[in-house]
Amino acid sequence: MEVINIVGTDDTPNVILDKDNGKFEISGRSLPEDVNQFYEPILNWIDTYAEEPAAKTEFNFKLEYFNTASSKVILDILLKFEEIVENGHEVLIKWHYHEEEEDMQEAGEEYADIVEIPFEYVSYTD
Repeated sequence: MEVINIVGTDDTPNVILDKDNGKFEISGRSLPEDVNQFYEPILNWIDTYAEEPAAKTEFNFKLEYFNTASSKVILDILLKFEEIVENGHEVLIKWHYHEEEEDMQEAGEEYADIVEIPFEYVSYTD
């Protein structure tokens, strides 16, 4: 499967989707001008991955900030992984947040309440 490796900017996150090495990560800031255009290839990649996922998938979200439009796409991503869980595969979401950013921790908790996927919260400092 093709690897997606997008280097982030001030407005778009780093994205690594690498099935062979088991690396799934979105990090940085997500406020792209056209959220659908930015995330469409990512969502399509996840759809393809869902057809033959690994037995266990660990997806890391390390977002410092995301806008409202991005929050909807993040939920779409999580819902796709929820389907993978429903099909009998193991998925763990690792939600990283800066220890001083309660809003980001709460955002992860809100997503965890919506989807039936195990979440692990990882606090970090600079």
